[in-house]
Order: sequence, then structure tokens, then C-alpha cells
Amino acid sequence: MNNLLIRGGRVIDPANDFDGVADVLIVDGKIAKVAPDIKSSAQIEFDATGKLVVPGLIDMHVHLREPGQEAKEDFISGSKAAAAGGYTTVATMPNTSPVVDNAALVRSMVKRAEEVGLVNIKIIGAVTKGQQGQELAEMRDMIAAGAVAFSDDGHFDDNAKTFMNALDYLHDTGKLIICHEEETSLVKGGVMNEGKRSALLGLKGRPTVAEDIAVARDVLLAEYTGGRVHIAHISSARAVEIVRDAKKRGVKVTSEVTPQHLTMTDDLVNPADASTKINPPLRTQADCDACLAGLIDGTIDAIVTDHSPHAPEEKDREYIYAPSGFPGLETSVGVLFTELYHTGKIDLRTLISKMTAEPAKIFGLNAGTLSIDAPADVTIIDPELVWTVDAKNFYTKGSHSPFVGRELKGRAVATIVRGNLIKEEL
Repeated sequence: MNNLLIRGGRVIDPANDFDGVADVLIVDGKIAKVAPDIKSSAQIEFDATGKLVVPGLIDMHVHLREPGQEAKEDFISGSKAAAAGGYTTVATMPNTSPVVDNAALVRSMVKRAEEVGLVNIKIIGAVTKGQQGQELAEMRDMIAAGAVAFSDDGHFDDNAKTFMNALDYLHDTGKLIICHEEETSLVKGGVMNEGKRSALLGLKGRPTVAEDIAVARDVLLAEYTGGRVHIAHISSARAVEIVRDAKKRGVKVTSEVTPQHLTMTDDLVNPADASTKINPPLRTQADCDACLAGLIDGTIDAIVTDHSPHAPEEKDREYIYAPSGFPGLETSVGVLFTELYHTGKIDLRTLISKMTAEPAKIFGLNAGTLSIDAPADVTIIDPELVWTVDAKNFYTKGSHSPFVGRELKGRAVATIVRGNLIKEEL
């Protein structure tokens, strides 16, 4: 394994409260030293002058579609997309075909990830068998097989008793449940946020109160059981407020938000372009502002992409029939830097922390830090690089993104995984 010296970049390592110009020396796949003007005979040197050197980015909410949906994405294309976007660790959701609800599947996916993944791919197991919300899956067996968390993502678990049992079942394991929060009866048939825009377009809406009710229930059950819940892709102002209040009471609740729910509103919905169709849907500017405020004050702990690619022929349909979701791994850094950092809405340390140290802490990962002897997962970002999003250059199999054609400022220019310079090899 070649040793690597990253020279002269602005190193931002929130886990160690470090922010300054320094070199980073990588030896045998681990961080060996972080200091100015390191003297080394490393075989490879990377000049990071004018660039940011940060712990490898972490995304704990992606859909890599294996097993059974490889036409949409697979571990090879998905990990290439992750590396291209600066991500060194991703966690894939279990709403596949078949659903990842048993230890045998988890073991096979862990092995598959080790064999073909360019980045670290973590496996999330289902909470209930088949994600049907009725009978608990064998979550402890899945933990033994390598599952890092559990979720019925794509589905709200309507049965409160089953969900409470799941919290009890995991209570002493340290693992958390990632909750998709939309009360089912209130969103059935809805394709966008319920409001003025949906009324104007004549499209059935998904109201924010559906999310608020679901978040409130799961927070209360976490408080009652002492279990851990993690609110997936939070998008409504009221939901942010519910989580904030719960944290003040000491409830074991964390939350995440996507770039799209921080920077896009339902005014952008165009019935002729299904790229903006996502669940939960794009909300109002007030909701975006509340999510950003929650991110800054610590109510929201992590930024995720909810990378959800679909085959082109699936998204090339009428809005009401197209599936929800779009690929986000390759555009996330650009969108966040363009819309939040360069506009002065968020500082760099907070932004990097939400993509590295904080998700690592929540999920108990040996990642998200440049500490000595930590795995050498590093992302190098050029914050001034201007580029235009072109789906023809995507590594993901999904091409329908609302950011296609957008000029963005800021991009990952190198991705290092366990000491290996990955992005330059793509």
C-alpha cells in the first residue's frame, strides 16, 4: 500500500475541533499525522493548496437497490457515484426486492459490499418482516450479521404497538430505528406538498401534518420506552419543532435532512418533469428555513442525500405515475456549498460536521475523523470550483435530477478510502 501525503490544504476536522492549514500523512491506510510542513518520503503527494481537506463524507441514507433492483442501481454504480461525490461511507436502505429482513441477506450484502464497493457500504436492515409493519424482523440476528441500523424506510409503521415492541427489542443493543414519517391515511394518493401550489396544479397533496403526527408519535414512544429513534429526511417546520422540544426533554431522538429539503420548494414542481417528485415532498420556503435553523442549532444532526435513482423509463412518465426520488450523491456537495455556504447561510465547520463527525457518532461508526490511527477516509473539496451538472457524466444509473443543467460552485476533487485515492481512478 502506497503512503500518501496531502499537502497544504485547509484541514477541517470537527471531531477534533481542528481548523487550519496543515498536511495530512497517511501510512498503511491510516491517518499517521496532521501538522504543518510534514517531512515525509510518501510515494504519493497531493497538493491541496486552496482546497478543503476533511474526514470522508458519510451518508447514512442511500438506496443502492441491491438485491433485486439492479436496473436502478447496484453496489458498483452506487459506490462509484458516492466516490465521485466525495462520500467514503454510505448506508443502503432495505426496501429492496426481496426486503433485507434476515441475517442471511445481511451477510451476503456485507460480503458483496466488501468485494465490489469502492467505498465503505453499510447495511441497514428492516424493522418488520417484508416491511409490512406487522411482525418484527430478527433484528438481533441481523446485528450479528453486520447491520448498523434498522428502518422500514418508504413506509410508516402504522401499528404503534409493533413499533413500540421494536424499540423495546433494540433497547440494549445501541442500535437505532430510522423512521419514515408520513401518517399513511393522510398521504395516500398524494404526489406533492399540499398547499397553494398543489391546488394550482390540480395535484393531490401530502400535507405537512402527516409528517408532524408521525414524528410526534414516534418521539413519544421513544420517550416512553427509552429507545432510540432517528427521524429520516425531516421536512416540515412543525416536525423540527417537535424534535427540538423532545431533545430538550432528554428523549433519545436524532434527525437528518436532505439538500433538497434545505434548498428547494414546491414552487419548483412541474408536472412535466417528475425529477422533483420525492417523499416527503418538497415543502414551502418556511419549512426550508425551519430545517436550516434546526441544522444550525443542533436539532438536526446530519445531512443525507436520500439518493434514490430509478431507471430512466420509470421517471419518464406522467408526474402522478412516476416513482419518487432522484440520485443525489454526485450533486450534494455542489448544492450545499452553492446554496448554503457561499450565500453565508451556514459556516463550513457546521456543514462539514453534519456530513462527517455527527453521523459517525450517531451510528457508532469508526469514521468521520482525522484522528491518528483512524481509517484514512478523506475527502478533498475545491470550494471555488464552478461546474455544471450533466447527467451524461453521472456514475449512478439514475439520470433524472432536478439539478441537471444547474451551475454549482464547490465540488469534491479527490476521495480517499482506507488510504487509496479512489476518485482519480474513476
